[in-house]
Amino acid sequence: MYIVPLAWLYVALMMAVAEATHSKGTLLGAIITFVLYGLVPVALVIYLMGAPSRRRAIKAREAAALVNAADSPASVKPDAGGHAATDPITPVRKEP
Repeated sequence: MYIVPLAWLYVALMMAVAEATHSKGTLLGAIITFVLYGLVPVALVIYLMGAPSRRRAIKAREAAALVNAADSPASVKPDAGGHAATDPITPVRKEP
């Protein structure tokens, strides 16, 4: 699956080596060649190739969270009984 990106990185590396060893080439030009022709396109391709698996992982995580939320007793609302949520006796203030 990753043979094509690895081969592309090899080709970009060889282009960078040719740039660095050429009489008019520079080391900075070789680094820029490798980054712009090798690393950036391969990183983009790898990211795009991983999109379906990331989408499946997100959906699986959401489904597991939904199942866990339905099974846990904390999913019941605390005021579902219809009773008052606070103390029924009103506190008495002292007069100043």
